[in-house]
Amino acid sequence: MPKIIRGEKAGFCMGVDLALQKLERVVKESEGIKIYTLGPIIHNPQVLDFYKQQGVIQADENDCFEPGSYVVIRAHGIPRDIQDSLEKTQVTIIDATCPKVKKAQRFIEKQTAHGKTLLLFGERHHPEVKGLLSYANSQAKVFENLAELKSFSLSSEYEYFLAAQTTQNRNEFNAIVRYLNTLDMSVPVFDTICDTTRERQQEAIEMSKHVEVMVVVGGYRSGNTRRLAQVISSHEVESIHVEQASELPLSHLLNKEIIGLTAGASTPKSVIDDVERVLANG
Repeated sequence: MPKIIRGEKAGFCMGVDLALQKLERVVKESEGIKIYTLGPIIHNPQVLDFYKQQGVIQADENDCFEPGSYVVIRAHGIPRDIQDSLEKTQVTIIDATCPKVKKAQRFIEKQTAHGKTLLLFGERHHPEVKGLLSYANSQAKVFENLAELKSFSLSSEYEYFLAAQTTQNRNEFNAIVRYLNTLDMSVPVFDTICDTTRERQQEAIEMSKHVEVMVVVGGYRSGNTRRLAQVISSHEVESIHVEQASELPLSHLLNKEIIGLTAGASTPKSVIDDVERVLANG
């Protein structure tokens, strides 16, 4: 059987843990009152299924909420206009936005108020990015990689500043900063990538130097999990992304001597434990 090396940074980050604590508290105290989450509270199917069984309703901004109900804002945050509208309804809002995301929102709002224009490194269709953009002006630009940023014609008419989705690729962000420093304009850089993301990615890179393959566990819709797998692959180490143990390609993996195991920020410990058990026992 292969030796399994498990990353210490694998699994729930602080923001996910806090969001689920808030939801769990509401579930225990609601006493029959309806509970909605505005979008999936985190990107993990096992967690979402668990709370669905507890009666939690996953809704979107177009739904009508029963007066007196609880509405829990997802860990990724929501756009400012949706929050403003929600505050005018007769519901109890539980804001489970990750503190790191909330800090980035306020920071972008402050810089925009000073007349600056946002350059945002992130996935344009990700809910966190949509929320961050809502605090910027209409000239803000979002890009998903350095190549896309290079395709932009940045106007000297605007005073730009750089920020990032909190779970973005640290190495790519550093390359973006180096590129901006070559331009004939001053672009202040504000590092909004959270420390946990940086530490998890760095740990995975170090682990990949000592294993034959890395298994990354987490939801397929989880941006930080996908990027974790991408970071590993960029260091020329095989990376296999699964949501749960039943998806493991055991016939391939059990031929390896050393396997690295890590997981995204929204992956429960129980799911990681299950994957480790299956890998260890075949």
